[in-house]
Amino acid sequence: MASIDQLASEIAKALRTYTNEVTEGLEEAKKRIAKATVKRLRATSPKLTGDYSRGWRTKQVGSAQVIHNATDYQLTHLLEWGHAKVGGGRVAPRPHIRQAEQEAIKEYLKEAEKVIRG
Repeated sequence: MASIDQLASEIAKALRTYTNEVTEGLEEAKKRIAKATVKRLRATSPKLTGDYSRGWRTKQVGSAQVIHNATDYQLTHLLEWGHAKVGGGRVAPRPHIRQAEQEAIKEYLKEAEKVIRG
């Protein structure tokens, strides 16, 4: 019976090690992809004065990486979706956030698969 207990102990130990490696790998991938997405947003954002594109930041909130515009957060929705003009008509949307988000999701899924497979 001692060998079965030892076997169970070794399996549990191996699972803990694997879980820690996966958790660390996913955290690392999350941070790396968030930084790459900020870089992509800075490159693809509209640059009338440059303040908006330079305002992209990433920060950790709980276990999540949040990407936001620290300087001109009010403009993100207006630029992404367009808006009404004062004298009538509409300003055309300049989508740049959705594209970066979709690319980040694809990259994270690919990285997560790599980390889980080892």
